[in-house]
Amino acid sequence: MARQNTLFKEAYNRYAARLKADTELPSEPEIAAELGVSRSTARAILMRLSDAGIILWNKRQKTVLRLPNEADFFPKEETDSLHDIIERSFMMRIMSDEAQPGMQINELELAREIGTGTSVVREFLIRFSRFGLIEKRPNSHWILKGFTSEFALELADVREMFELHSAAEFGRLPPSHRAWEDLKAIEREHHALLKDFDAHYRDFSRLDEKFHLLIHRASSNRFIADFYDVIAIVFHYHFQWNKAFARERNARAVAEHLDYIAALQSRDPQRIDAACRTHLASARQTLLQSIPQSTGDNTAGSAA
Repeated sequence: MARQNTLFKEAYNRYAARLKADTELPSEPEIAAELGVSRSTARAILMRLSDAGIILWNKRQKTVLRLPNEADFFPKEETDSLHDIIERSFMMRIMSDEAQPGMQINELELAREIGTGTSVVREFLIRFSRFGLIEKRPNSHWILKGFTSEFALELADVREMFELHSAAEFGRLPPSHRAWEDLKAIEREHHALLKDFDAHYRDFSRLDEKFHLLIHRASSNRFIADFYDVIAIVFHYHFQWNKAFARERNARAVAEHLDYIAALQSRDPQRIDAACRTHLASARQTLLQSIPQSTGDNTAGSAA
């Protein structure tokens, strides 16, 4: 329900921002298709607009009476982009204990779970199919595929190139940039995790994704941001396949993160580069070790 509420708020803000004074709005199915949400979500958006006196809703006629003001929108911190909502739901599925190569992903089920339209989910899945991580099958089904160590090494190479650039850019952000506050908050989350690590070390994957996404966003590079979707999928759900030494592995990663965060806060380019390289080398080794033996080859046992 919380996820669907976030979806509603995000879609409402998007649609409210598009309104033009003294215009007629289309039908609910058309609004749902335009926003990539379910009809029920579209109807809820219209009801809120009507209750706020922004539109006059009389049966099939929906007229814009006034443009929304700032108070009519949900606060930015209460909304995620539709892409983020779909990604989070998809990640939860493939990071579950049942996620294995050959697992089926159904567009209709995923869309119903999120509360959005199947076309938006399909577009999201198509983006990942370019990299061979999932494969389209008939009747709106997809198959989760494994990958070889060659694929993992190629991905690690690109990840390192992008993140070294993003980390350097992060260190050059002005002191007033919000990213520094976000980094401080993530640092506090790391320390909180360490306080009861034995009970919560499995929660590290979510924090890891959040930390690296913050770094990648500092680049303001659309290609790096787009590629991070694939990085998140591969570097996170494949870790779930190999649970051996998960506690030790995550403890090392937390320590490396804190060193990395301290380096970023120092703004010292050489220190940032060294901390970034150290952590990425560990991530490469962990990725290779997490590949099931049946899909790997002799390179899978090598370290970075």
